[in-house]
Amino acid sequence: MCGILAVLGCADWSQAKRARVLSCSRRLKHRGPDWSGLFQCEGNFLAQQRLSVVSPLSGDQPLYNEDRTVVVVANGEIYNHKKIRKQFAAKHTFTTGSDCEVIIPLYEEYGENFVNMLDGVFSFVLYDTRNKTYMAARDAVGVNPLYFGRGSDGSVWIASEMKALHEDCPKFELFPPGSLYSSAAGGFRRWYNPQWFDEHVPATAYQPLVLREAFEKAVIKRLMTDVPFGVLLSGGLDSSLVASVTKRHLIETEAAKKFGTELHSFVVGLEGSPDLKAAREVADYLGTIHHEFHFTVQDGIDAIEEVIYHNETYDVTTIRASTPMFLMARKIKALGVKMVLSGEGSDELLGGYLYFHFAPNKEEFHKETCRKVKALHQYDCLRANKATSAWGLEVRVPFLDKEFIDVAMSMDPEWKLYDADLGRIEKWVLRKAFDDEKEPRHILYRQKEQFSDGVGYNWIDGLKAFTEQQVTDEMMKGAAEEYPYNTPVNKEAYYYRMIFERLYPQESARETVPWGPSIACSTPAAIEWVAQWKASNDPSGRLIASHNDAAPAHAHANGNGNGAVANGKANGNGTANGNANANANGTLVPC
Repeated sequence: MCGILAVLGCADWSQAKRARVLSCSRRLKHRGPDWSGLFQCEGNFLAQQRLSVVSPLSGDQPLYNEDRTVVVVANGEIYNHKKIRKQFAAKHTFTTGSDCEVIIPLYEEYGENFVNMLDGVFSFVLYDTRNKTYMAARDAVGVNPLYFGRGSDGSVWIASEMKALHEDCPKFELFPPGSLYSSAAGGFRRWYNPQWFDEHVPATAYQPLVLREAFEKAVIKRLMTDVPFGVLLSGGLDSSLVASVTKRHLIETEAAKKFGTELHSFVVGLEGSPDLKAAREVADYLGTIHHEFHFTVQDGIDAIEEVIYHNETYDVTTIRASTPMFLMARKIKALGVKMVLSGEGSDELLGGYLYFHFAPNKEEFHKETCRKVKALHQYDCLRANKATSAWGLEVRVPFLDKEFIDVAMSMDPEWKLYDADLGRIEKWVLRKAFDDEKEPRHILYRQKEQFSDGVGYNWIDGLKAFTEQQVTDEMMKGAAEEYPYNTPVNKEAYYYRMIFERLYPQESARETVPWGPSIACSTPAAIEWVAQWKASNDPSGRLIASHNDAAPAHAHANGNGNGAVANGKANGNGTANGNANANANGTLVPC
């Protein structure tokens, strides 16, 4: 990942302004510690901090066309760049090995109508000196972060992270995923318009081979690298599949010729945590060179302020999950690794969170997956990107490949529903697609853990105990007065908010953070599925009655095991059909 900053249409283009832009750009140096560059044309500035993963010896930015009249700064990976290079070999002289250079000939050929031709994740700004226009775009679901603001002089500021612009823009906001901004047109428009975006319920039958092939292709294309890499491995379904497909196909890649066929895997957790044990088991099975990183609750607490600074959020679940990832990323980078693959996105696409067990019907199930995917840029994408970029480590997420998203979201959601009578647990469609002799079934059918739970249950308990001491009852009584916008509902949330407001005190900053009731990462709309969920102010995944970390491998498929949803379904009012040791009506169990 890199960091970009564009300041466009400034009334002032003095040396002092240039120095200010450079100063703001350097706030992104953690994202790109390898090089920095700045282009200026009158009052228009394009700056970049580079993390060199593809073509480290070339590809420094900004990037230019042949006569330097078109300039680009980008943060991205364009996986089809070789195909595009061949397309324009006779028309364009490429001067670097950067995968992002293909943005320039596409623009020269198609104007602003080329973004959907890019296969990858990206945020970029392009300036055309010939007509003094510019455009900016962000990838389909917002894997790469981007912010948009306006200076007091009317200038437009576009940056990878809020910290680069929040002091200079009276108003700023998230740059919407799947969209582009055009100065010529004077506003935003969507370039990514998939059928699922309107939340219409699809009817395509489940095709396990199609799903599997789409995922394998997504992993393979993300092995495009000229630097050492590895995989994040928690031992759960998603990360295990990423690791397994990577290991199986690594030998076929250019990366194998440079770095060999040994695959490094990484996990973080408290001593004795579920993830450490499960990841070791998968690593032993796959034969990876496995690295375990341990942290203590105190290590995590000490890192909270840094995590909030880098992640630019006060969302409780994001901070809980980001902190172990932030600590792990530092260790990984210290080993000389600059890129890792990770398993984010599967739960949103396939309804993998445990609260999906209570979806009253397939229509509601599908609408919730749509809402979750649309919000990824504020949650898991933000966490995975910023917690790792804090240390100059790039994360790639194959489940959020455009083609895989299309396959997963065009499937009739009836196939995704939890149904114990049919032996279908959460993400059954993915498990079934890989259920062959190559993948051990006890790993394929391991139950979902929240990342912040999987690293060790004492982590959340420790956070609660610590913040209980830092925030008084009196402070909580005055929470609505102190923070009328997105008022904290418990002491943990209040503590995070205090830190956030000190770092980012602007009204626009607090408005970039999502808020609302949530259970196990649900949207506020899904809270309506079960009446008892409305009474909780803790978003932990452990609060879902169907969660049971001690259950045997298939407890959730047959309704046995403590806390499982008996008979697997919830009816229209959220009541489970049967008895379970946790209340059968979906009542929250204590954390």
